[in-house]
Amino acid sequence: MNKQRPVNLDIGTIQLPIPALVSILHRASGVALCVGFGILLWLLDASLADESSFNSVKSLFDSVFCKLIIWGVLIALIYHSAAGIRHLIMDLGVGESLEGGKRSARIVIIATIVLSVLVGACIW
Repeated sequence: MNKQRPVNLDIGTIQLPIPALVSILHRASGVALCVGFGILLWLLDASLADESSFNSVKSLFDSVFCKLIIWGVLIALIYHSAAGIRHLIMDLGVGESLEGGKRSARIVIIATIVLSVLVGACIW
């Protein structure tokens, strides 16, 4: 039996590489999209009930809180799409090395930041 196994597996002390973080965040953004789309579908359903509920939902969209929710859902969509494209490209055999994985993970993060700022400028 091998006696040289890890002694401390405290998750807070383990530093994950950037490709692992991008992969974990890809899953988390998928969960956020499910919740966010549920909220947006609920708002759509409320707006289609009658004219007064449409006007109340329309006035709700002017609030800062609602704009933050929409921006958050769009950021999750941007990130999830970029990371999904990264995974599809890696499935084709491109960028499967450690260096290629790090490079594509950085590209996903940079693209998400740039596109999130652009979308945020359109919303605000």
